[in-house]
Amino acid sequence: MTEHVEWSDVDAPAAPPAVTPADAADAARLVAFGLQPKLQPARDQEYTELLRRYREDGSFARLADAVATGLGLVVLEVSPRAGMAVTAAEDSVFAVRMGDYARRTTADSADRFLHGLAHLAVAALAFPRPEDLADDSYIGRVTVNGVDAFVRQACRRLEERAEESGENTDPVTDAPGLEAAWRIWARRSATGATKDARRPAASTTGIVAKALGFLTDSGFLQRTGDDHGGTYRTTARYQLQVRDMAGGAALSELLELGVVTETGGTASLLPAEDTDDLDLVADAGLPFHS
Repeated sequence: MTEHVEWSDVDAPAAPPAVTPADAADAARLVAFGLQPKLQPARDQEYTELLRRYREDGSFARLADAVATGLGLVVLEVSPRAGMAVTAAEDSVFAVRMGDYARRTTADSADRFLHGLAHLAVAALAFPRPEDLADDSYIGRVTVNGVDAFVRQACRRLEERAEESGENTDPVTDAPGLEAAWRIWARRSATGATKDARRPAASTTGIVAKALGFLTDSGFLQRTGDDHGGTYRTTARYQLQVRDMAGGAALSELLELGVVTETGGTASLLPAEDTDDLDLVADAGLPFHS
């Protein structure tokens, strides 16, 4: 004999709580905080509370993620250390194209590749090992002069490879691609000269300084001093950003050139065999991070 059970006697699954306009507003507010990369959660009570709600309320977290996705943003991490760290997808209105970025400083289309190379070099020097990217407590440090020296030594390694394989090593200034950018970089003056002793924007240290300044304004780096052209330390947001791009072929190739060495947990440039034609600025080979 089976017992007849009325449908009304069976506990129905609880319906998910309805999303209110206030919930949507709070989720959008959290994403808005994430779009202010220099804002530290510890300094804003509302930001801190929304981050706590995101971690503790799964439905609110999904709502905030959906708001970010709708804006063309990718959520990298939501935590007290990084806040709501987001990056823009390629088709997002918030995406910064390298071409647009380079045109802010120069009308020379070839310089677009140099600006891109500067950003790659900063990432490679800031986090030269996979374990650096995996360690949330790791802080990378870079300098303007050090990044320029790193790229110039990379240029030397690429030239040596080309000579060994019998390839043409003459820089082609209008050819796209990172290899062309390295070749153009080797011929560009590191510092240049202006009448008022300022660093020209078209010099390679000028290009690096622009990249580091942009990363600082974007909340990825913090300036710590003026030595060696300017010294900077990484933030949690930059570590997350580099993690996101770490699988890129260009960054991997740059690291595989063996220009950076690790000794006792400190990264520094390997000394070049002959620096006479590298156009290095002073003190370029000092350690960059610990």
